[in-house]
Amino acid sequence: MPRTSSRKGSTNSASSNNSSAVDLFRSATGKAASKELERIDQLFYSYVNNSFGMIDPEGIEAFCSDLEVDHTNVQILMLAWKMQAEKQGYFTIEEWRRGLKALRADTIIKLKKALPELEKEVRRPSNFLDFYSYAFRYCLTEEKQKSIDIESICQLLDLVLGSQFHSQVDLFVQYIRTQVDYKVINMDQWMGFYRFCNEISFPDFSNYDPELAWPLILDNFVEWMRAKRS
Repeated sequence: MPRTSSRKGSTNSASSNNSSAVDLFRSATGKAASKELERIDQLFYSYVNNSFGMIDPEGIEAFCSDLEVDHTNVQILMLAWKMQAEKQGYFTIEEWRRGLKALRADTIIKLKKALPELEKEVRRPSNFLDFYSYAFRYCLTEEKQKSIDIESICQLLDLVLGSQFHSQVDLFVQYIRTQVDYKVINMDQWMGFYRFCNEISFPDFSNYDPELAWPLILDNFVEWMRAKRS
């Protein structure tokens, strides 16, 4: 009996020690996370417009200058995607925290290092479709706006898809700048073009079937391209 009692005491002691170690680890982790969030907030308030309580276009320009990245660089759009920013040219503190915590970046130096990794993350097929859709929504700057003017779409296509599908984007941009039927592009047309780039043989369009559910603007684009080659 005494030996049995002794073993129980040892077990309880070990359990107590393990519990203490876990508590210490949790406490240290919690403090580290709290400090990280504090630094993320400090960084936010170094760019915030106090009148709005948000980072505005002027603050974003200063932020980009510190990052040594042009505000038109696709990485800034990718950062907005990571933050799930809702309004173009503005970051709320909730959006800022969401993005920087996910990137584990609480300083400009860490954020500079994180951007190339973020770009790799975005360009994975599992993420890129969501990013491509987000890019369109992010450019809807007015309430109830559902379409984007042609010139803005041309710039956005080059920014988002230009490096991936250079020839298709270049020719489609040529087409939509010269045609007269469309003044704006909607989400269905925007998403259709991405599907087109991924699925249609280029530049011969041999597997393009206009009877399938393609936006009419793409039927017209293919006709225009075939007329150019003939």
